Amino acid sequence: MTGVQVGVGRGRRLAAALLGVLGTTVLFALFGRLEARWLVLGWVAMVPWLAALDRARSAREALGLGVLLSVAFTAAVFHWFPGALQAYSRAPTVVGWALFLLVAPLLQLQFPAAALARYAARRLAREGQGWLPPLVGTLAYVGVEGITPKLFADTLGHGLYASEWQRQGADVAGAPGLTLVLLLGNECVLAAVRRARRQGGRSAWGPMAGLAALVLVLSGYGAFRHAQVREATRREGGLVVGAVQANITRYEKLKAEMGAYQVVRMVLDTHYAMSDALLREGPLDLLVWPETVYPTPFGTPRSETGAKLDAEIAGYVSERGVPLVFGAYDLEGEREFNAAMFLGPSSPGGSLERAAYRKTMLFPLTEWVPDAIDTPTLREWLPWTGRWKRGPGPRAVSFTLRDGRQLRVAPLICYETIFPEYVAQGVRQGAELLLTLSNDSWFTGTPAPRLHLMHAAFRSIETRRPQVRVTNSGVTALIDSTGAVVAEVDDNQRAGLTMRVPETAALTTLALAWGDWLSPLALVSAVVGLAGAVLARRRARPRGA
Repeated sequence: MTGVQVGVGRGRRLAAALLGVLGTTVLFALFGRLEARWLVLGWVAMVPWLAALDRARSAREALGLGVLLSVAFTAAVFHWFPGALQAYSRAPTVVGWALFLLVAPLLQLQFPAAALARYAARRLAREGQGWLPPLVGTLAYVGVEGITPKLFADTLGHGLYASEWQRQGADVAGAPGLTLVLLLGNECVLAAVRRARRQGGRSAWGPMAGLAALVLVLSGYGAFRHAQVREATRREGGLVVGAVQANITRYEKLKAEMGAYQVVRMVLDTHYAMSDALLREGPLDLLVWPETVYPTPFGTPRSETGAKLDAEIAGYVSERGVPLVFGAYDLEGEREFNAAMFLGPSSPGGSLERAAYRKTMLFPLTEWVPDAIDTPTLREWLPWTGRWKRGPGPRAVSFTLRDGRQLRVAPLICYETIFPEYVAQGVRQGAELLLTLSNDSWFTGTPAPRLHLMHAAFRSIETRRPQVRVTNSGVTALIDSTGAVVAEVDDNQRAGLTMRVPETAALTTLALAWGDWLSPLALVSAVVGLAGAVLARRRARPRGA
């Protein structure tokens, strides 16, 4: 009979644990849609899992709950990635899923780390220290997430993008700062639920007041900063940018069907025609085409035909009298780079200015393979692996506009927009504008283009710089300094877009000045909290015990 009771008890605990993981996963999946109607879920999403975690009877159980949530979270929120990987590499989808879920605990290391830290603090906490496990667990979550090498740089705070005011708090400590506030809010909700169950509804007012304070302070700060940015934005002047989203994708497939030259010919002719249509609507200060729109080296042609195409692009810029920024390849000896090319006459009919920015943050394997593992065997097993080299790092580029004004921009190519510190370094070099070229065609029809756009918007909030973002298949957009998308061309559409970028006085932010200061501080604080609890317990032991 005892054995049966033990078995039933374990079964109930397992069922409760699974329900906790499932509940949090479902809430995360809805909150991660970045829609205002699901915004409130971010303040309660962690509660089911935290409640299950506090019933763990061993470190192994706590770790298991952390690993399980990391896998479930990855599968629910990034379910689109294995399919996109299959489309790119032609590897079986089941292989992509298996590898993706296998590495999920490493990509979402904050869940196992927070689970273990919370469990350890719960074991070490003394009478009256009920606050210790939630605090240590929260700090461990934020701290470990900051040092985890994530493919998508995701964090819970990104979900607050749907709130025009609350997302403004990212200019203090980036999106991790918003994550910290959300985690503390979840702890308030959990504490309120427990007090209501044990002591009645009135006892829940304390934690709920804490939750209300978090929401009001975050929203109040956001409203204040939002008003400041609006005040710093001038109604007159600014920059007029023409962006071309031609929605021509799958270059390799097109090359196999049409031949390399015909593909380049079609791409260029399409962009010339769409650019001319924008120019007929009114004068432009700048034209922008997307990442790798010219899928061959520019400036160092490999053939006579390539040299003629290079001259054709330069001639187009000279004849139209408008600067052009476009994606191409750049060569240095045998080293090939993904690059943004800047071409522009200093004045109509003047000499041609040229500059190149080389992409540094390359997506692992698909764009770049580390030298340590780059072998013929790997290339044979994974023939789709990329061969680009990493650029030298962030760089602000200055060039002359159509009317002779100088503009200094921080160029970003695709994947680079998800790295806050990388973007901040370019702005610290004096950039007035973030200029992003991207290629999201492999993710068309999935949530990825919108998620990528959200990352880009957070970079504008953190640096308080407007952003021109141009992609080959969507989402092309103008993002202002509050992170709002002012104008856009949606995913899988062909259109030209005239963007009017207003002049905005430079505003300073803590996130820009200090970078990712919160994560290391949180990690150190979690370690100090646990170490202090260990020392306190040792001191409290009777002598001779």
